[in-house]
Amino acid sequence: MQVCLIPNMKRNFDYSNLIVDVVVGAVLGFAGYVYNLFGYTIPAFFAVYLKEIGAALIMMAVFVFAIAWLMKARPHKRPQRYLVKIYDLCGIETRIDSIRTEFKTHDVAWSFMKEYKKSYPLYNFALVSDLPNSEKMTIFRYL
Repeated sequence: MQVCLIPNMKRNFDYSNLIVDVVVGAVLGFAGYVYNLFGYTIPAFFAVYLKEIGAALIMMAVFVFAIAWLMKARPHKRPQRYLVKIYDLCGIETRIDSIRTEFKTHDVAWSFMKEYKKSYPLYNFALVSDLPNSEKMTIFRYL
């Protein structure tokens, strides 16, 4: 025989609040587990491998760039002779008899051209050469 110490207490307990509390606790516990799994555990496991893959991709990009640069930067054929063209104030090509106009190197032609500009300030000078792949003369410098 049971004795009830609280006089008006019901003997049957309401389990609806208990079921809601258990379900909410289970959902929150599972959500915390999933958050921990996908937020920390799996990324920590793959982080080392992803860093190595990223470094490998960067190195591959550097090598591809270097190979492309080497293929593009092949040595070009330099011109064998450089000419100095003389233009008057109207832009018409003229000739001055006491001037050397044909040179073998770019630097010498450029140096002579600067001196000519000091000596003949009313004329313009163009350093040109005939490149193998072009139909016209190519202008390198213009004073």
